[in-house]
Amino acid sequence: MAKKKDIKKGLLTTGQVAENRRARYDYEILDTLEAGLVLTGTEVKSLRHGKAQITDSYASPEGGEIWLINAYVPVLMEANRFNHKERRRRKLLLKRREVDRLTSAVERSGNTIVPLKLYFNEKGRAKLLIALAKGKKTYDKRETQKNRDWQRQKSRLMKTAL
Repeated sequence: MAKKKDIKKGLLTTGQVAENRRARYDYEILDTLEAGLVLTGTEVKSLRHGKAQITDSYASPEGGEIWLINAYVPVLMEANRFNHKERRRRKLLLKRREVDRLTSAVERSGNTIVPLKLYFNEKGRAKLLIALAKGKKTYDKRETQKNRDWQRQKSRLMKTAL
């Protein structure tokens, strides 16, 4: 998805704000979903500057809802006293069936809900790509790294052979 900026202010109108690249290394991704976020005005403005981080965050089902916990959205200096807390819990907007499915998968199988990407869609709405994931063991991580290195080496060999 290409980034599109507002020419006048240099703000992000569509495109990726943050990505959790570590999640694909630490977890085996089982399923992905797109979720909306409940944000305050200063959070949206801060996200448009493109400085958020979701690497240490996770989603947790609580009280029939899914909450994003520990996501970092920096304060907006222009907002002054109306600012938000940087690491506050944010509610995810999902359909009831999706919430029930994710909640049962977390409780039953011991899976985790991990955020993968935070971005603005074509309509300019903030969206979060979340994944139902299962934690990898250390030997699984080594196997993934070995396969990745082999693919890289193989592509280098194929380039030099041509």
